[in-house]
Amino acid sequence: MLEFTLTSVDIVLLLIVGLGAGVVGGMLGIGGSIITIPAMAIIFFGRSWSSQHLFQAAAMISNVFVALPAAHRHKRTGLLTPGLHRLMLPGTILGVIGGVLVSDLLSDRVLKLMFAMFLVWVAGETFAKLIARKAEPDAPDARITMPRASLVGSAMGTISGLLGVGGGTVAVPLAHKLCHLKWSQCIAASAAAMCVTAPIGAILKVSRIEAHGHAWFHPIVIALMLIPTATLGSYLGASLTPRVPVRILRSLFALAVLGAAIRLLWQANTSG
Repeated sequence: MLEFTLTSVDIVLLLIVGLGAGVVGGMLGIGGSIITIPAMAIIFFGRSWSSQHLFQAAAMISNVFVALPAAHRHKRTGLLTPGLHRLMLPGTILGVIGGVLVSDLLSDRVLKLMFAMFLVWVAGETFAKLIARKAEPDAPDARITMPRASLVGSAMGTISGLLGVGGGTVAVPLAHKLCHLKWSQCIAASAAAMCVTAPIGAILKVSRIEAHGHAWFHPIVIALMLIPTATLGSYLGASLTPRVPVRILRSLFALAVLGAAIRLLWQANTSG
């Protein structure tokens, strides 16, 4: 079992990571784990207990507390389209279980490489959105069918279980393209599906964490440091959104994500 001791500096750093992830997530409407996982991997690189499996497990626990209020907020504003997220659920549940089981077979280095490549894709998608400006589809154009929703759900669940992220980064653009819904509706459906799949993925990941040298409570301790400030940060970020141009926010986010990907690739090669 790896020695796991958080210093006062480590705790402060985790609180800051949670706050930063919450602010960015609140401003851009993205899940915080795409920020927290690479941030923890970079900041705590070299610690005896540093592990991609540990960071992903902690992020998956945090995703539960991020999804619930987000889904509730979307339902109250009328953005939630029940037909989509309900049809997504079977594929999402199977995907997250399969993703966690596959990630359990992978080394820390391979997971870090995969996460780095995922960040490169996210940065590319973000830059693409800044360049292309497409009109939102009208409601009558919606095409919500079981095959389309299942594909969206399976992709979301697999990425979520494999990398520890919420999965919305993949599900939202895919649902937008396949189901012809507005971005806001796709975001709402993703958050609603995450309310079911995030707990399943977190429980499964934590239950298997001992195989990677950690006690079951290690990711829970880290998650408890992230959740309070991430929640506060999400509210702060949401309030900042109208004051800062979205294009500037997305540009800075894409550059930061790309920088994190490069750093993770360097770490993976160094540890390999």
